[in-house]
Amino acid sequence: MLNQIVSAVSNALYSYVLIILLIAGGIYFTLRTRFVQFRLFGEQIRSVTEKPKDGKGVSSFQALMVSTASRVGTGNIIGVSTALCLGGFGSVFWMWLIAIIGGASAFAESTLAQIYKKRGDEGSFGGPAYYIEAALKSRPLALVFSVFLILTYGFGFNMLASYNLQSTFSAYEFYNPTYSPWIIGFILAAIVAYCLMGGGSRIIKVTSSLVPFMGVAYILVALLIVVLNITTLPSVFSRIFSDAFNFEAIFGGFSGSCVMYGIKRGLFSNEAGVGSAPNASASAEVAHPVKQGLVQVLSVFIDTVLVCSATAFMCMCSGVEPTEALSGAPYVQAALSETLGVFGPIFITAAMILFAFTTLLGNLYYVDKCLIYMLGRVPGKTFMRVYHILASLVIFVGAGLSADLLWNIADITMGGMTIINMPVILILSKYVFRALRDYDEQRKDGKEPTFHVKDINLPHKVDYWN
Repeated sequence: MLNQIVSAVSNALYSYVLIILLIAGGIYFTLRTRFVQFRLFGEQIRSVTEKPKDGKGVSSFQALMVSTASRVGTGNIIGVSTALCLGGFGSVFWMWLIAIIGGASAFAESTLAQIYKKRGDEGSFGGPAYYIEAALKSRPLALVFSVFLILTYGFGFNMLASYNLQSTFSAYEFYNPTYSPWIIGFILAAIVAYCLMGGGSRIIKVTSSLVPFMGVAYILVALLIVVLNITTLPSVFSRIFSDAFNFEAIFGGFSGSCVMYGIKRGLFSNEAGVGSAPNASASAEVAHPVKQGLVQVLSVFIDTVLVCSATAFMCMCSGVEPTEALSGAPYVQAALSETLGVFGPIFITAAMILFAFTTLLGNLYYVDKCLIYMLGRVPGKTFMRVYHILASLVIFVGAGLSADLLWNIADITMGGMTIINMPVILILSKYVFRALRDYDEQRKDGKEPTFHVKDINLPHKVDYWN
């Protein structure tokens, strides 16, 4: 009954509110920024290499790795597999679409996070809660957003990541559905708890080291599988577009259509407009807020266009037909086994361990920053120890729960964040457009862009850029 209620809420949320909000908002930002996600691709690459002038603080690359650690996770494997099995090949097109237009939304929210970031003892910090309070003067709304963020990243996403990881072990003979999920969940929770005791700096170092290796290895294996099955590519592309625009099937059962699953799993994966990545973006030390906005566009590209597409194509090109019974890890493992034999499931398990681990740490980094905002100070050691134990316990519990329930809970809490964040960044968008215009003009004049709030007539008090 609980799962039915949660599922009904999730379907209503994504069938009406979020589809309109995400697509309309993304198109608006795309047009007003003059297709920033494409037009300034070279600047995105250049910005990610920028280092803090004083050699201290968090670099653009480190902030990118933290946000990518959260974005690139189990959803890139299990989420894509679920979308293919339940929504069909057409869901891939809608994942691409939500990522392409969502890149402009990601640019807007991360640029705002930089403009309104706060000064702290260990560098800068910020995020949606801070620009909601500073610009809209609404701490209650900022607190509601913060609660949704903690529910999403501290509970929903982390329980789901834990479940997704343990589910990949179901392909092995030693797996016992009664005991194995709890054992795997306990081991994962213990490792995460150990890393959490090292604080935020260790989280950034761990994710910075693992994310590039994880992403490159995964994409290379996916490319190998596509090359080995290259003759299937024309039919795969044909099915993607024919299914994506099969409106009779879409409107015949919208809640189970490729549009619904493409948008749900696409948003879950790239998080554009959700309000998560700005928490990492605000910590970066850059010369102009737009630079970090551009870096986050690149993160969306890495997540969906590269990693999600890698999963989709190595599954679709394998010749294994997606079915509801194979939804989740079984479909990915069956697809890889078809091409790579016994190595396939082993590789997916190894990839899931890395994906899940970095996702969990990236998610909890966001929760850390959110707690600082809610409490108005850095929490004491005792508080953080209790929180770390609770966060680890959530990971343990998630491993043994129902997949459908966990997906729906994560979708609802993430939807709650998006419903607050998207209207806010739309309201504040004029400052984003002014900042982008300032950046473009300086680059046109051959200057290295720098930023001052007076250049965009910002009426709000900020800690930086004065």
